[in-house]
Amino acid sequence: MRYEGPIYRPPSEADSLLIQATVGCPHNQCSFCMIYKRGPAYWVRSVSEICEDIDEALDRYGDTVKTLFFPAGNTIAMPTGDLAAICRYAKSKFPSLRRITVYGSSPYIVQKGQADLNTLREAGLSRIHVGLESGDDEILRRVKKGTNAAEQVTAGQLVKNAGIELSEYVILGLGGRERSEPHARNTAGAINAIEPDVVRLRTLVPKVNTLLLHQMKKGRFQLLTPHEVLKETRLLIENIHCRTQLTSDHYTNYLNLSGNLPGDKDRMLAEIDHALTWDSSRFRPFFIGTQ
Repeated sequence: MRYEGPIYRPPSEADSLLIQATVGCPHNQCSFCMIYKRGPAYWVRSVSEICEDIDEALDRYGDTVKTLFFPAGNTIAMPTGDLAAICRYAKSKFPSLRRITVYGSSPYIVQKGQADLNTLREAGLSRIHVGLESGDDEILRRVKKGTNAAEQVTAGQLVKNAGIELSEYVILGLGGRERSEPHARNTAGAINAIEPDVVRLRTLVPKVNTLLLHQMKKGRFQLLTPHEVLKETRLLIENIHCRTQLTSDHYTNYLNLSGNLPGDKDRMLAEIDHALTWDSSRFRPFFIGTQ
């Protein structure tokens, strides 16, 4: 099986078969992301090659494949007919396949529209991981996300209306010290409007070869301390009122929170309050990410 560029997939897809459908990211401008900054450039693999890789995976793994993830960074941007074709082909080859998943950012989801998303769901696409990052327009502008809160909400609602499972990612601390409160409040507002199946928390770690790290070194961005991140997390959870699952399944986080909202809100807030009493030495050390 062929693969070009860094292998990058969500932790929740750790047990999934990876078959590369696209290479790189068509946006590739986010100030906090280093994954594809030095290439490779975005392109879409041919359906025939992808199907060949699926055939090879079938020879290797047989009927053991239960979940499948189609990398790379924004596979939802793939032409709908092509993506639907490889979903159908995978389903025909792996009879025990329960889930097919891709990454997808909001502008490309909105470009698809409801009819195309319905087509993809019927073809077998069952989960999309979306980098919401923030619901604050000023933060989205500063980090060059290429979208705004309204478009993020529209995209999330389109996915939900199609019957596709939706995981939305939030980057704690993305607004720095200056915009911590609006980041928490406006992100909660976007989540309430979308009602995603899962909210996945990540804590901002500056990465090599990124504009954000350059801004931080120049004093133009102030990274939050662990306690400040926890306070931001508390404000975020306080203001989420929709039904969703919240998880912090990532090595960047200072506290492992998991539960269903709104039912587990009080417990999670109590866990945050307890962690706020800890000395700073109990949290993971600061580091600059290299991957």
